[in-house]
Amino acid sequence: MPTMDRRQFLKLSATLGAALALGCTPVRPSSSGWRERRDLYPQGVASGDPDDNSVLLWTRRPYADARTSATLRVEVAEDPAFTRVIAATAARVSAASDWTCRVLVGQLPSAREYWYRFVDEEGNGSRIGRTMTAPGPDDPRPARFAFVSCQDVCEGALNAYRRMIFEDERAAPQDRIGFVLHLGDFVYEVVQYPDQVRNGHRYDRRITFPVHYPTGKTVANDRYWVPASLEDYRALYHGYLQDPDLQDARARWPFVAVWDNHEFSWLGWQSIQEFPGTKGSVPAQTLKVAANQAWFEYQPARVAAPGARLDTFDAPHVVDTPVTAFDDDGLGQEPNNLAAIDSLTVYRALRWGRHIDLILTDQHSFRSRDPGSHDELTPLFEGDALGWVPEELAMQLDAGRDYAHGHPPATLAFGGKSVPNYRAGEAAQTLLGAKQKAWFLERLRGAQATWKIWGNSLGPPDWRVDPQNLPPALGSWSGEGYAVMATSDWGGAYHERAAIFDTVRDAGITGFAIVSGDRHSFWAGYAAKALPPAAFEPVGVTFVGGSLISPGMLEASEHNLKKDDPLRPLYVANPGDGPTQPTVNLLLHHGVRSALEFAKTGDLEKAHAASNPDLAPHLTFVDMGGHGYATVRVDGSKMVTEFVCIPRPIERARSPDGGPLRYRVRHEVPLWQAGEQPRMRQTVVEGDPGLAV
Repeated sequence: MPTMDRRQFLKLSATLGAALALGCTPVRPSSSGWRERRDLYPQGVASGDPDDNSVLLWTRRPYADARTSATLRVEVAEDPAFTRVIAATAARVSAASDWTCRVLVGQLPSAREYWYRFVDEEGNGSRIGRTMTAPGPDDPRPARFAFVSCQDVCEGALNAYRRMIFEDERAAPQDRIGFVLHLGDFVYEVVQYPDQVRNGHRYDRRITFPVHYPTGKTVANDRYWVPASLEDYRALYHGYLQDPDLQDARARWPFVAVWDNHEFSWLGWQSIQEFPGTKGSVPAQTLKVAANQAWFEYQPARVAAPGARLDTFDAPHVVDTPVTAFDDDGLGQEPNNLAAIDSLTVYRALRWGRHIDLILTDQHSFRSRDPGSHDELTPLFEGDALGWVPEELAMQLDAGRDYAHGHPPATLAFGGKSVPNYRAGEAAQTLLGAKQKAWFLERLRGAQATWKIWGNSLGPPDWRVDPQNLPPALGSWSGEGYAVMATSDWGGAYHERAAIFDTVRDAGITGFAIVSGDRHSFWAGYAAKALPPAAFEPVGVTFVGGSLISPGMLEASEHNLKKDDPLRPLYVANPGDGPTQPTVNLLLHHGVRSALEFAKTGDLEKAHAASNPDLAPHLTFVDMGGHGYATVRVDGSKMVTEFVCIPRPIERARSPDGGPLRYRVRHEVPLWQAGEQPRMRQTVVEGDPGLAV
C-alpha cells in the first residue's frame, strides 16, 4: 500500500470503526504511567490484518460502575520497554461496543516489529502485545505464516498455540512467523451445560463450561444451548478469550481471521439456521446480525462496519422472517435476509511482500442451500449401513440442471430405489455466491505475487472411497463406481470448484495454493477438478490443517463403532490386539483393500501394496486424527508447508513447550511454470505419521 496522508487514514479508520494513531517523530519514552493490571483487561490484547504501513490493535476494558463510556490511551513502541514510543492516541470504549477498542496505527515503516499497550485514565494498563507490519510489495525476502482452525475450548486445551510460541521465540528473526491465519470456528456457539453431559465427558474428553448464555435456547432435542441474543454471542468471546494460551498467541502475532459456521450457527447458511431434530429451517436474521456484530467487536480485522462509526457497530434493524424466495444463485431475496448478510463482509485480500497474495473468502454467508440436506433423499438410504453417497449422485445433486451438459436425470437413484430429481430445474450449488465469486476470480486473475494463496474455511479435496472393492462379507455396492464420505464442503462442490480451477488453468496462473480448515484433520495434495477415470489435471496444491482442539472422525469412530461392527476395520483397527490404528487414513488415501489389509496384518508395506492407484491421486497425506497447526514458508522458488501435529489435546500441557509432538511433516512444492503441473515432495522431519502417508 502506498503511504497515505492523515486525511486518508482518518477515512480508513472511520470505515473500520477504529480510532487512529499515526507514527510520529521524534521518538520519545512513554509518559503514560502504565502499570500492568491484566485483571482489568480480561480478554487481553490483539492485533490484526497488518499491511506494509499500518495494523489494527484491539483490547477490551470493561467497567462495572454506572458509566457508559471511557477513554483509553494506546502506545506503540519500537521496543518492549517503551523507551522509544512512536505512536500514541486516545481511544473511546463504551458499553455499546461491549467495551471493546479498535485502533488503526498508520504511517509505520514496513516489515518491522512493534510493541503496544493500552492504559486507562488511572494508569491501569493492559498486558503488552507484540505485532508487526507487512513487508512492502516488492520486498524479496522469504515470508512465513501459520494457519489454524477449530478451537473448541470446552473440549480440550490449546497446547498447539504454546508449541507455536515456544518454537517462534527460539527461531532466528528471519524464520519467525509473520502472522497467524485463523480459518474459522474461533468460537463454537453450540455449548453444553453440566446437566447435558453424561459423566462430564465426551469420548475421553472432560467437558468444561467456560460459557453460560445470559438468555440462550436449547436445540437438537435439548442436547445443546445456542445463542439467542447479541449478549449471548458476546458471552462466547468473553469465555474463549480468557483462555491463557489463546491470549498469549493473540498478544504475540497479528491474526488474520475469517469465520466458518460456528461463529454464527452450526448448520447455518445465509441468515438461516437448521438443527438436527428440528423440522425445516429457522429464520434467524437478528442472530446473524448479532453474530456479525460480536465478531466485528472481538476480531481486529480490516473489514468495514455498517455506518462507519468509530465507537459502535451500527447494526441494521432486521426482523426474523421466513426466507422463501431465492434467486438463480440460491440467494434469499427476503429484505431482512439481505440486510443481515450485508451487515458485515469479511472476504478480503492482503499482500505480504513479493511472494504472498492472500485472498480470503466466506463460504457460508452467500452459499445456496446444501443440496444434500433435503428430506426427499431419505428413502434412498433407508437400510444402508455404509453411509456413503455414490459419487455420481453427489455430482447430480451439486450440478442441478447443469449436470451432463444440461441433461440431468429425471430421478435420483441408489440401492434399487429412486426419487424425483428435485434439483433438475435448479442452478448448480454455490458456496461463494455470485457477487463474491466474481470478486474472487477477479482478484485471483490480478494477483501479482509469486504465490496466490486462497484462504478459506472449507477443505477442497474429494472425500472419495472405493466401495466397489468391498468384500461380499461387508455388503454389496449398488453405485456405479466410487462413493464419497461427505458432500457439504468444497469436496462436494464439483461445479463451482471446477469453474475456479478452470480459471487458474486458462489464465496461466502459477503458484496457486489453498489453505483451509474445518475437517479436524490434516490433508495435503493437489487441486484438481476431477479424478480418474476422468482426466486428472492438477492446477495447484492444497493443504488442510488439523484442528487445534475439536474432535474429528477418527475419535468418533473409536468410540462409536463397536468392536464387533464389521465396518469398524475400515475406520479403526487393533491389529494383533495392539493399539488402535486409524485405518480410515488408508481408506481415503489408498482404498478399501488397503485399509482391510492393515487391519488384518498390521503390515503397512502390504497395505500400500494393495493400494488403488486411481482412488486418490489428488492426495499425498491424510491424518483424520491430527491436531495442531501448519506453517507456510514461501520464497521466489518454492513453498514449504509443515504440519505440526500434537497428541490429542485433552488436558492442558504442563510444560512451556506445550507438550510433545506426534510428528512434523514437511511438504515442499517448487514453483511451476504455466502449462506445467505442480509436484510435491514430502519429508518426515520428526516423529512418525503412521498411516497418514
